[in-house]
Amino acid sequence: MPIATPEVYNEMLDRAKAGKFAYPAVNVTSSQTLHAALRGFAEAESDGIVQISTGGAEFLGGQYKKDMVTGAVALAEFAHIVAEKYPVTIALHTDHCPKDKLDGYVRPLLKISQERVAAGRNPLFQSHMWDGSAETLDHNLEIAKELLAEAAKAKIILEMEITPTGGEEDGISHEINDNLYTTVDDAFRTVEAVGLGEHGRYLLAASFGNVHGVYKPGNVVLRPSILKELQEAVAQKYGKPSPFDFVFHGGSGSTKEEIDEALENGVVKMNIDTDLQYAFTRPVADHMFRNYDGVLKVDGEVGNKKTYDPRVWGKSAEAGMAARVVVATQDLRSAGNKRK
Repeated sequence: MPIATPEVYNEMLDRAKAGKFAYPAVNVTSSQTLHAALRGFAEAESDGIVQISTGGAEFLGGQYKKDMVTGAVALAEFAHIVAEKYPVTIALHTDHCPKDKLDGYVRPLLKISQERVAAGRNPLFQSHMWDGSAETLDHNLEIAKELLAEAAKAKIILEMEITPTGGEEDGISHEINDNLYTTVDDAFRTVEAVGLGEHGRYLLAASFGNVHGVYKPGNVVLRPSILKELQEAVAQKYGKPSPFDFVFHGGSGSTKEEIDEALENGVVKMNIDTDLQYAFTRPVADHMFRNYDGVLKVDGEVGNKKTYDPRVWGKSAEAGMAARVVVATQDLRSAGNKRK
């Protein structure tokens, strides 16, 4: 069962929450980066999450049409086939989707999975993300409520971002300032709007200083203790211990101590993208610099097919990214925790 069923995905998240670990959620943009992610999870003996952003889906859809739904569906179908060769369980997820892209991305994908479920099959994706952080909280939660109902029909979990994450990703940007911290009142309003699972399960991307992009440790002021405050306040008010399944966005540059604290406070999914892009590209750059006279037809020569063949440098790229995925599983404690 390489691609998780809805039941298995729920069990995966429950096990992560109870075991104080999280799954790396790896952004992929091609069949090659998909294989790199799957290889990394397999080598680490960790289950995991593979996700496609709107920009990634557009890229996968091809530069002629740039159709996001086509790109996402094509890679998801491909994943359902090739993942069978890897001894781990994988969930498929779509990453950040703002309001202006819902009709061209998440809503059509939800319909596809609803039709599959109605026909007695499993959904194509296991979860989708709604990023309403650019909207007012009231409007954000109004849309979240509608999407959660649609996701529940497809046996899909909804991820929602209720407050901004700093930096920029796929054209969504927020300033790095004091607004990057979710408040207890934000959490209460979230529960009032979408409940605590009775209307459908959801993952919550709360903000505790997270920033997308490339930053060295110490340059981002993270306060993972906020997650504990949110858990405890809602638990006290509603009588449900540790009510939230949190997602950690903008993790590049986070210290091991910050990650550990976030795991202790209910993070079950952490997005990994920027660091993996570098891990994939770095071996390619190394190959090109070392073999420039082979990959280029310098001074009218013919070059060297054994160096410019994409399979040659592509294998190094896959290995580099897979190795970084292994590190992510170790940081998040999911290594060695695959389903038996």
